[in-house]
Amino acid sequence: MTKKLTCTECPKGCLLSIEIENCRVVRVSGNECPEGEMYAIQEIENPMRILTSAVLAEGLSLKMVPIRTDKPIPKKRLAEAMEEVKKIRLKSPTKTGSVIVENFLGLGVNLLATRAVPYF
Repeated sequence: MTKKLTCTECPKGCLLSIEIENCRVVRVSGNECPEGEMYAIQEIENPMRILTSAVLAEGLSLKMVPIRTDKPIPKKRLAEAMEEVKKIRLKSPTKTGSVIVENFLGLGVNLLATRAVPYF
C-alpha cells in the first residue's frame, strides 16, 4: 500500500510517498532532507502529538487554565489523556511553564501551564 503525506519537519513541506507493508514503512520517497524519512516512519508506525487542553481552576482568577504536554505523546493515548485532564483541578496560583502534573500517565512527559494564573 502507498500513502501520501505532506512532511511538516521543515518549511519545504515535501510531498512524501510512503510504501507500507504489514503496518511497517518499507520505503519513503519525495523527501528532500533526512528528517522527512524519519517523520514518515514515525507518523505511520507510532504517531505522536502534543496534547493541548485546559484544566479547571478553583479559587483563582481564571476558571480554566490552558495546559500542554512538554513532549509529544502517542496519538493512540490522547483519549485516555483527555479523561485524566478532566479530573485535574488547579487550586494554587501558577506561572507560565509551571509543571501541573509530572510524568503524566507514566509517559515521561510533564503537563505544563501555558498561562500565569494569580489569585483574584
